[in-house]
Amino acid sequence: MPSIGITQRTLKHLEAIQLVREQRDAGKQELAYNARPFVLCGIPLRRPPQEQLTYTRHNGHFLLEITAHPRYGLPYGQDRLIPIWVATLAVQQKSRLIRFSSAAQLLEFFRLPKDGPHYHRMVEGFQRVFAATIFFGTEQEPERMAVVDLARFQFFDQMRLWFSTSEQQQPLPSEDFDNVITLSESFYREIDEHRIPVEREVVAALAHAPGVLDFYVWLVWKSWTLNDRAVLVPLVAEHGLNEQLGSAEYCEARFFRRQVKRWLKRVKLLWPECPAVVSPDGCSIVVQSSRNSPAIGAVRKAVNP
Repeated sequence: MPSIGITQRTLKHLEAIQLVREQRDAGKQELAYNARPFVLCGIPLRRPPQEQLTYTRHNGHFLLEITAHPRYGLPYGQDRLIPIWVATLAVQQKSRLIRFSSAAQLLEFFRLPKDGPHYHRMVEGFQRVFAATIFFGTEQEPERMAVVDLARFQFFDQMRLWFSTSEQQQPLPSEDFDNVITLSESFYREIDEHRIPVEREVVAALAHAPGVLDFYVWLVWKSWTLNDRAVLVPLVAEHGLNEQLGSAEYCEARFFRRQVKRWLKRVKLLWPECPAVVSPDGCSIVVQSSRNSPAIGAVRKAVNP
């Protein structure tokens, strides 16, 4: 018989699917959390042009507005893991002052290799996220409040403690470092009052696929907010899904609609009970309540026992 070739990447994805389903069947899902601003309005999926220093996303009357530091640029792509990491620690530690030992701990949480390239990529992501000024609010507010900005974050010199300046792509050191991030009062309150729990292993499985990750977290949030009813969300329209996710590069409607179908297939591999389908005309996504879903119900029960 001819041998069937399988790539390392495919094998890893299959193992992730198996792990997610085993944990769910046993009711032992590990939780991660996301901050509501980054669920309602996603950051860019791909690196914006260097000269672009502002970014805006809408979701109904909600508005996310990011102004980048000229030195580091706008957050994008895998940088969306950092708000998830920060929100998860804030919820677990029940404090706006969060601590972690090393960058290796963050990489392990998302099942990322603890090597030089991933380490430096995460360092650059921290710089982009925490050097930016991020507004989240409504367009009706006369004065928007910055929920995240450089002045409201204190790093306690932790950038010098764990950010290596070496250009060599060496494995991460094993020493424990005391890294401290102090969240602003408003951002911590936002995380604490609007917790959005997701399965950690699903997030880890999609860590290299930012578009699918955004779509998965949005589906978890959207389906849980529904009470035994379904909603029809247009894919490309004013206040449509295209304006919410970080998908500005899909400027043509047909490309975005095609991409959403691909994303939904990948989500359903990890979440077979996902209560969403693309409408027959391909122009909308129909989302039903997930309150009776074993996967989401178990997660929410763990949050609100």
